[in-house]
Amino acid sequence: MKKVLLSILASLVFVLPAQAAYDTNARVPVVGKQIVTKNGLPSSLTFKIVEKAADNSNATTTKEIQVSKENLQYAGNDNEVAAVISNEIGRIMNAQVSKEKWRTLAKAALAENLSSDNILNTAANSTYAQNKVTERDNMDADITGVDLMITAGYNPLAMVVWVTKMPASVMETLKSQPANSKRAMNTYDYLTYNYPSKVKAGYACNEYRFFLTYADPIVKERTSSKKLLAKFEKEQAKKKAERTKQIAKYKATGGLNGWDVTYTLLENFANSSEK
Repeated sequence: MKKVLLSILASLVFVLPAQAAYDTNARVPVVGKQIVTKNGLPSSLTFKIVEKAADNSNATTTKEIQVSKENLQYAGNDNEVAAVISNEIGRIMNAQVSKEKWRTLAKAALAENLSSDNILNTAANSTYAQNKVTERDNMDADITGVDLMITAGYNPLAMVVWVTKMPASVMETLKSQPANSKRAMNTYDYLTYNYPSKVKAGYACNEYRFFLTYADPIVKERTSSKKLLAKFEKEQAKKKAERTKQIAKYKATGGLNGWDVTYTLLENFANSSEK
């Protein structure tokens, strides 16, 4: 019996350090380089881990992309680190940094020229309005991110997993739903429509299995109804058309914000789905 216990303890000595050996911070430059190289992004791009929220307002000129340590704490492997990095790049590619600057300026102008109780001023600065904008930006960045991940050879379902590892709202907890379920479902729907083989391949972790207990009934209900399925396909086709329109705009302007991404990269995003 003692020999058995000693054998178990000895195995733990070797196994536990191996499980704890994954260094998220150290993997950022490695995974980041893979994403940059495979997607044809500027080779001069570097990545910097920051304690606070990432501020990439000057990334187009400095060629340095900040990655929040807070976001990285929810990443447990290279696929999930790729999700964090790709999400940040997605925000830059979608010009979300510039949009946020304009929103801030617009709200400041309203505050300066209108009274604090004016309906326009109140609406622009409401928590609800800000949350809706943030939610939409997050979803757009997630979708652009999974395109980057697929091209770089990472499992795009890691984006779903990373998002659901973050803290849940009180309502989600009460309903026993995955954290950020709406945001995660948006990515899952996008992958289901555009890259069904990636969804079929799956992702081996408990968080993803829990997410499927939420997603599967939604998908089942949708596929069993011609009306719901037609609506879903119409919405996804519209999203794809909007992305294609964005690419045309990118070409016409010579690159949003001077972000030096090759046109072929964006063209690949528009035409790389399995539909």
